[in-house]
Amino acid sequence: MNELLLILIAYLIGSIPTAVWVSKRFFNIDIRDYGSGSAGATNVYRILGSRWGTFVMLIDMLKGGLAVQLAWLLPEYIDSENQFQNLQTVLGMAAVLGHIFPVWAEFKGGKGVATVFGMVLGISPITAVSCAGVFMLVLYLTRFVSLSSILASIAFPIFILVVFNVENPLYRIFAIAVAFMVVLTHQKNIGRLIRGEEAKASILKGRDRRKQKRLDKKKAA
Repeated sequence: MNELLLILIAYLIGSIPTAVWVSKRFFNIDIRDYGSGSAGATNVYRILGSRWGTFVMLIDMLKGGLAVQLAWLLPEYIDSENQFQNLQTVLGMAAVLGHIFPVWAEFKGGKGVATVFGMVLGISPITAVSCAGVFMLVLYLTRFVSLSSILASIAFPIFILVVFNVENPLYRIFAIAVAFMVVLTHQKNIGRLIRGEEAKASILKGRDRRKQKRLDKKKAA
């Protein structure tokens, strides 16, 4: 019974629709009516700017991180590392499901990447940092947030199964499931990437302009 109550609380925490509430409260719009239609940090970044996009991302990460900390409320799990990690995984997934299907926002939420990252950061920080490294590298090279998220999520089970060789069966399954989930929730983005229609993040625009100027000079020479 206590476990079910914590799972419900984790889901409700994840259901907090940060992007929707920010867009309605401060801009009098529903972010889901604009851009990609997602109630996530990336869409907020594109539509409302970097300040609000960063704010939404941090809160969405906090939801995942806070959900896994609920496991400490059941001290009987603390003595067993595997059982404690299993409980954290279940609670984190409940928060992620809440983010994707928020009860507070007509069950139409975001894609869950930031919440998953916050969850993993709370369970295994070194894995989260490694995935963040993949994300930042791809973002630096391509400026595509969606592609960065997809490749970081695919790297997640590789880190868990191969690099760090985590033995917990449930966590291994979770890592694989996250990769599939992120790919599935980014199908529209994948289509736009293939067609060359995906919008790039505004960061590093200066670098790209300098690169283009160098290319133009070479062509003119």
